[in-house]
Amino acid sequence: MEKHLTEALRYLHLQSSELSVLFVNSRRMKLLNTRYRKISKDTDVLSFPLMDRDLYHRPVILGDIVISVPRALKQAEEFGVPFYDELLRLLIHGLLHLVGYDHEVNAYQKKKMEKKERELFDAVKKVD
Repeated sequence: MEKHLTEALRYLHLQSSELSVLFVNSRRMKLLNTRYRKISKDTDVLSFPLMDRDLYHRPVILGDIVISVPRALKQAEEFGVPFYDELLRLLIHGLLHLVGYDHEVNAYQKKKMEKKERELFDAVKKVD
């Protein structure tokens, strides 16, 4: 997973940046989602950006990505994809949130983020 994340950061020209990734269970994810988004349910991934500007001018700490392992397992089954690929997709999704993408703003932003997510996933998978 680390080599794919490193490749994703390189692809986004953020190779000297840092972030943290935390894998949690459903209960913990629900607590975090309730506390920070006021939505009392489990979710697959949360992102907590630390900076919202000057991403490309110096090394920065981007923020934190939290992934629910049980949700990733369930979604991998539902989508018929390997568990690792679903984890990677969620990691990329969270990373894009850290750098400013937001699919919840409107339909245009949703399409833009989905396109970038597919593009980045495909680019990162070529590292295999």
